[in-house]
Amino acid sequence: MDAITTEYIRKEDRVQEKIIQPKWQRIILLAVLGYEAAGSLTGGSFLIAEPDGRLMDMPVDLMHGAFIDFLVPGIILFGLGVLNTLAFVSVLRRSVFDWFMAGLALGGLFIWFWVEIALLRELHWLHAMWGIPVLFGWVVAIPLIAWRHESAMMRKVLLTCGILSTLWYVAINIFVPGWYEGYSTVTLTVSELSAVDAPTRILWVLLALPYPLIFSAFVWGILKSSTGNRPLKVTGSLVIAYSIFNFYWPPMHQREVIAAGGGTLTDTLHITWAMITLLFMILLMGFGAAGLGKRFRYYTVATWVVFLLFGILTFMESPGIEANLPTPHIGLWERINMGAFMLWVVVLATVLLLRKEK
Repeated sequence: MDAITTEYIRKEDRVQEKIIQPKWQRIILLAVLGYEAAGSLTGGSFLIAEPDGRLMDMPVDLMHGAFIDFLVPGIILFGLGVLNTLAFVSVLRRSVFDWFMAGLALGGLFIWFWVEIALLRELHWLHAMWGIPVLFGWVVAIPLIAWRHESAMMRKVLLTCGILSTLWYVAINIFVPGWYEGYSTVTLTVSELSAVDAPTRILWVLLALPYPLIFSAFVWGILKSSTGNRPLKVTGSLVIAYSIFNFYWPPMHQREVIAAGGGTLTDTLHITWAMITLLFMILLMGFGAAGLGKRFRYYTVATWVVFLLFGILTFMESPGIEANLPTPHIGLWERINMGAFMLWVVVLATVLLLRKEK
């Protein structure tokens, strides 16, 4: 009986070792929860104290008639502050429900910002100040949830998120253009759907927000599949960096504005973001190929050839955007490039799903 008890205790200890969150992830998660708790409690208190919004210099008509004043939003925001405080304490104490509390708190904030942007029908720098940390929090909360539910099924769920992220991005690329009168997926770029003052800017931002979150869940599926495989570990790290980098994209202006000299720093940054994103894609494909078999490497090389060919075609037509001249196929070339990468992600996820867990 003593031997059985001792073995049971050892097993329990091994389980506890698996669910100890790495220090850097725990620090980030605690910082995000504490930061959001303080902001939500403060903002909610101000809105409850003065429902007309004067303490925060916000007119009620910002909500376009959704609420008569800020009392109800203030109560909800204060409640989210309480929830994030409880989540902070739970993660700090390493409670067995820390994964649930962190997920509930961050999920509540994500819904809050999503609804807020939809009601305001505009983006504000405060959305980045308070919203982007929530996305960071999600990135480090996902592995905590995974470790609390260590199983082959959890690994498969995380890997499946790679496939789901591609399906989601394809779906919004089909859906959103229908709300932009005169938009052509062949002659216009994807970025023009979210350009400043574009009729689909807010719709695109709202629907694109889940993409990096779903894709970041895929990261942890890769890492859980990378036992003894250094290139796959690097691939996972690059996917984390790619996901975080894509939390925010500086918007471009509409091409007629740029042609008239109305471009700003965000247009330059938008191009910079695109180039860095492309570099991330090439690197993570390279390391992913190095970590898997010969056939997958050949497939990756073929994907790189597509990148090179259609990247050149896209680049050749891109001056037409700045000059507001016709770009007959730029949207098609760009989408083929993006589609090649996302198909590669689907194939990578499928290959890892079919591998036996070590």
